[in-house]
Amino acid sequence: MRPEVDVLVVGGGPIGLATAIEARLAGLTAMVLEARRGTVDKACGEGLMPGAVQALARLDVHPPGQPFHGIAYVQGARRAEHRFAGRPGLGVRRTVLHATLALRAAQLGIEVRHVRVTDLAQDAQGVRVAGVEARWLLACDGLHSRVRQLTGLALTSPRTAARARRRFGLRRHYVVAPWSDLVEVHWARDVEAYVTPVAPDLVGVAVLGPPGLDHHDAVAAVPALRERLAGAPVHGTLRGAGPLLQRTVRRSAGRVRLVGDASGYVDALTGEGVRVGLAQARAAVATLDAGNDAYEAAWSAATRDYRVLTTGLLAAARSPLRGAIVPAAVALPRVFGGVVDRLAR
Repeated sequence: MRPEVDVLVVGGGPIGLATAIEARLAGLTAMVLEARRGTVDKACGEGLMPGAVQALARLDVHPPGQPFHGIAYVQGARRAEHRFAGRPGLGVRRTVLHATLALRAAQLGIEVRHVRVTDLAQDAQGVRVAGVEARWLLACDGLHSRVRQLTGLALTSPRTAARARRRFGLRRHYVVAPWSDLVEVHWARDVEAYVTPVAPDLVGVAVLGPPGLDHHDAVAAVPALRERLAGAPVHGTLRGAGPLLQRTVRRSAGRVRLVGDASGYVDALTGEGVRVGLAQARAAVATLDAGNDAYEAAWSAATRDYRVLTTGLLAAARSPLRGAIVPAAVALPRVFGGVVDRLAR
C-alpha cells in the first residue's frame, strides 16, 4: 500500500475529531471519515468533568458552556453532594462540543470525507478503507462500531448480548434556568436521571434505564424533577443511545486500533465518557510506533478507574443494594467525595 495519510480516523464525533487533532499535533497527517454531515448530536449527559476540560484545553479546544462545581446524588429527601477540589467541570451541548472540535480540526488542515465504511483491508504496511490508504486506522465510530465488527474485535456471546439489552439512555433539553451549580443524579426505582446545566436558560436531562425506557415517565417518577420541569418548554429533539454495554476481545488488530466507545463501554453511570475517550485518543497516537501491546497497556491504564468504579456502581444499582446507594453517600461523605474527585481528574 502507498499511504495517502499517516492516520485515518473512522468516526467524526468529538472523540474522532480529537484523535485526528492529536495526530496533527504529533506531526502526522490525518483524515477523518464520517458518514453524517453537519454537526453531530448524541444522547449523553453533556457534563465535561474537570479532567476533560483540561484535556480539551491541551488541544486548544475551548467550548463555551455552563460551569458546574460538583456532583449531587439525590433520592427523595436525601441528598449527598461534593464540590470538586480543583477546577470546575463544564456543561456543554454536544452539538457545541462537536462544532468547536470541528473548527479546530479545520484550522489544522484535517480533511473530513463523508463516506460510509463498509470494508477494510490491511497488510504489514498500512490499511485501506473506503478507497483511502493510511499507515494507521484509529476507529472512533461509537457504540455500534463497524470497524470493531470488521476486525473481529467485538466480544459477542448470548450472555453478553442479554446483558447489553438491559440499559439504554435518553436525553432531552428543557428551557429553564439551572437551579443548581452541580450535576444532579436523581435515583428512582428503575432509572437514574442526570440533570446538567448547559446554558443560563437550559438544562439537559439524561435518563438511564431498561429497555422500553420512556423519558417522560422517567422524569415523572422523580417528584423533584416533575415539579421543577412542570410547564418548561422542551428544546430540540429526544435523543437515544444503547444498548450501552459493549465488550471487546482486544483494542487493536494489526494497524487498527479502537478508541472511545468503539473500544468497549460499560455504562454512562459515572458520566466520564468524554474524559476517558480523550485519554484513549492521546494514548493511541502516542503509542503508534510502539506496538499494539503498548496501546493495550496504555488503554487499560487510561480506563481503569472508569471500568472499576462504573462496574461496581452498576452492580450495586442492579442489586437489592440499589436503595442504599444514596443513603450510603450521605452517611459516608468522605468516601463519596473521594470517588467524585477520582472521576473528576
